[in-house]
Amino acid sequence: MLGGCASLKPQRFEEGKPIFEPERYFSGRTQSWGVFEDGKANPRKRFKSEAIGAWRNGELALAQKFTFDDGTTQRRNWRLRRLDKHRYVATANDVVGTGTGEAHGNAFRWEYTVALQPGNPLSHVHLTQWMYLQPDGRTVMNRGTIRKLGVQVGQLSETFQRSPGR
Repeated sequence: MLGGCASLKPQRFEEGKPIFEPERYFSGRTQSWGVFEDGKANPRKRFKSEAIGAWRNGELALAQKFTFDDGTTQRRNWRLRRLDKHRYVATANDVVGTGTGEAHGNAFRWEYTVALQPGNPLSHVHLTQWMYLQPDGRTVMNRGTIRKLGVQVGQLSETFQRSPGR
């Protein structure tokens, strides 16, 4: 089913409303809830996250804290920069190299590689995520695939919500 997503292009969503600008959406406070599924769509790990983003010197600094259902936590500190009308690049403390993204209309396609065990290249996983800003302007649905050595090993489903009063 997700194999067809490989040919899906962000430009297909050019007319989607409201316009999703990740640097604006993630400025301030957001929270999310999600689940990782294995390659057979079995739920493996649930999580929630809280994030605080601030626009400084032409980039979004986003501090994200994940809390998993087993009680463990993880922090990811993003630096997101817009290159032009549609393209983005970002780095983070556990991201290998630079992530790339493209936004059109209400959709944002995002790709990056995470080092699950720093120093061990065999532990790297590649994420491709599709984020869709919903009509309320506060909710983003996120659907992702996780690949290791080119083979899909899992999926990610997540819902973001901007904090009230923003």
